[in-house]
Order: sequence, then C-alpha cells, then structure tokens
Amino acid sequence: MSKIITHWQPENPEFWQSTGKKIAKRNLWISIPALLLAFAIWQVWSVAVVNLPNIGFKYTESQLFWLAALPALSGATLRIFYSFMVPVFGGRKWTTISTASLLLPAIGLGFAVQDNTTAYSTMVILALLCGFGGGNFSSSMANISFFFPKAEKGTALGLNAGLGNLGVSVVQFVVPLIITAGVFGALGGEAQTWTKGDVTKQIWLQNAGFIWVPFILLATLAAWFGMNDLADAKASFKEQAIIFKRKHNWIMCIIYLGTFGSFLGFAAGFALLTKSQFTGIDPVKYAFVGPLVSALARPIGGIWSDKIKSGAKVTQIVFIGMILAVMGVIFFLPSNGQGGNFWGFFACFVALFALTGLGNGSTFMQIPVIFLNQHQKYAEQGLVSPEQARLNATKEGAAVAGFTGAFAAYGGFFIPKSYSLSIDVSGSVMGAFIGFIVFYTICLALNWWYYARNGAEAKC
Repeated sequence: MSKIITHWQPENPEFWQSTGKKIAKRNLWISIPALLLAFAIWQVWSVAVVNLPNIGFKYTESQLFWLAALPALSGATLRIFYSFMVPVFGGRKWTTISTASLLLPAIGLGFAVQDNTTAYSTMVILALLCGFGGGNFSSSMANISFFFPKAEKGTALGLNAGLGNLGVSVVQFVVPLIITAGVFGALGGEAQTWTKGDVTKQIWLQNAGFIWVPFILLATLAAWFGMNDLADAKASFKEQAIIFKRKHNWIMCIIYLGTFGSFLGFAAGFALLTKSQFTGIDPVKYAFVGPLVSALARPIGGIWSDKIKSGAKVTQIVFIGMILAVMGVIFFLPSNGQGGNFWGFFACFVALFALTGLGNGSTFMQIPVIFLNQHQKYAEQGLVSPEQARLNATKEGAAVAGFTGAFAAYGGFFIPKSYSLSIDVSGSVMGAFIGFIVFYTICLALNWWYYARNGAEAKC
C-alpha cells in the first residue's frame, strides 16, 4: 500500500474499525522498539560513566556528573525542534532519519572508551550526541498521537512512551552484563583492566555502545518499509507555532516536568547519587529497577485515565504520592555520612519511579483532551467546521505533546546537577530534595486549579 495516507478519520467509528485501527497499530508497534533504542542511547552514559574511573580515566566527580547530565541537556534542547518535525517531514521519514542518527553516538562511544587518554572534550561531544535519543521522544509521541482517536489516545501514547521508556531500564540492565565479555571478538577491540581496591578484572566497556548498532539498523529499516506518513498531519512550523500562544501548553509543560522530568532526572542520577551517599553499595546492580517500574507503570497511567475519563484525577494522586515518597527518601538518607538505610532509600525511590510512570501516562491523556475540547467549543460557536476543529485540535495536541516532552526533558539535566550543587553548597543532597517537594506542590496546585477541580477551566 501507499506509504502516504491521504484519507485519515480515526474519530469515524466505521473507518476506524475497517481500516484505521490496523494501520495505527502497525505504526505503533514499529515506533515502540525504535523509541526504546532511542532511550537506551540517551541514557547509556548513566551506566558507562560509573565505570570510567575504574579503567583509568582521570575525571573529577564534577566532570562525571556533567557527563551523566549532558545527554539530558542536549536531548531536551533537540526535542524543541523534533516536536515540529513530523508534520513537516512525515512520521515515516522522520522516524527513519532520527533512528538512523543513533548510530553516531553508539559507534563513537564504543571507540572512545577504549583509550583512557581520550580527551574530556571528546567525551562531552559524545555525551551531547546521545541527546539524539532524547529528541526522538517528542517526534515519536507527536507522530503516534495523529493515528489514534480521542478515546484511545491515552492508551496508545502510554504504550508508546511506556514501552519506549523501557530503554532506560534495558540499558541499565544490559550494559553491566554485556561489558563483561568480548562478544564482538576481534572486531570489538581489546579489553580494559577494571580496578577497584584489590579487585581487578577485564571488561569491554566499548560494548556499551556497540551492542545497540545492529538493533538500530533493524529499527531504521522497519520504520522505512513499515510505517506511514499522514497527509492530514502535514503542517508548517508557522502553523504549529500557535501553541506558544496557548496558556495550557505552558501549564502542561510545568506539570509534565514534574512527572517525566523527574523520571529522567532520577534515572540519570540514581547510580551516582547512591554511590556518593552509601558506601559498600554497587549502584549499577539496582539502577535498572526504578526505570523498569516506571516504564511498566506508564501504560497503566494512560489506561487508568482513559477508563475513568479523567487524567487530571490520576495526576493529582501522583503528585501527592511523590511528595510523600520524597519525604521518605529524606528520612532514609545518611546524615553527615552517618546512619541512613539503603533499602528504605531504595524503596522510596522505586515508589517515586512508579508514580512518575503513572503520571507520565495520565498527563499525556490530558493534553489531547484539553485541546480537542477547546477546538470543539470553537466549532460550536460557528468559528470553524467540526472537521476543521478536529484537524486543528489534533495538530495542536501533537505539537504540545512533543513540546512538553522537550520542556520536561530538562529535568534529566537539572536533577543530577541539583545533587552536585546541593553538595557543593551545603555538603548534603538534602537541599535538592526539599526543592523537589516545593516544586511538586506547585504542580499539584496547578493541576487541581486548571484541570481536576469541579468547575475547572479545562476539566479533563
């Protein structure tokens, strides 16, 4: 069939059941593994950076935190542009291009870590290139949002993002295993000597990058041959830029920063935070658990929101729970290097990850509903036709979904940096967590006032 679809009406039940549903699901199931790989590349430094000092790289603690945080910074910035690319290029073409771009940081990392004299500036560039993976999220979510009707958007976007988010957990689970063997033989390069105290062993840290290369190639081919471009989704940047005048775009940016931004920041910084606070704990063994729980919770957040027809109510519960979970983290942290309880700390962090996953799903159910309801009001007022209102709402909702993802991605940078800043200023990470509580309280209030309470301006 044609790769460009000129007739697309997902809100028409007959069209959806006879034609649309099958096409939409195919595009969704190709999008998910491509997004999973994007997240894996985006977060690969969160694991690789922990091993650099042990194989001879002479970087300071601050430099290591920067390497862990920079992919989030570049990914967040790229998301701003990626948010608008699908309507300009088409979902199939852009997914193919953006997935293929992941080869650059994957291969680059593989070669760079084999030489412990590699300049820090080179590592910084590679960390920034990993941001390509972060940018993919915004374009992927915008693309999938075009394919599904209002009643199924929460579930579809929850699956795309939730299973895509598994890439964070996958990279934190796979990399510690894959670097223990020379799986690529002579083609993969020589082993490095890993030393910590009296323990010495051989590792192949280059595998942290090389392992993803064949899968990226397969995902690129699947996108090119299996996905579709929707003619109805075509729009210039100028047409999409209307969202910058929409108040609810900026409110949802703040709320989504509280959920998705927290997920990224906690995932990027958990290993280094644990290493700095608890002696005798190998954080790499546990780093994958939180992102795994969050990724699995995300579709549940979308499905739950669709079922009760209110993403805002789920989001309210999420922020209340996150405030309590951060209080728990504070309670179990060591004080002046003394006391503390790792397992209590770990349990509270897992709860935080689960709640961010639920909130990621619920907020992405809210976004299309907010804009569809707004444009339906324009149609009722006779300002536009019902069909034009639907098209406008779909385009704006998709652009907002992408842009909020871009805005929220800065959480992946600011949370790890808030740890190091708090340590530099006070000698403790306590200040960072108190700041999180204040911010989550603001998110809770905004969500309640605009979306959750009876009589809310945009109840959803």
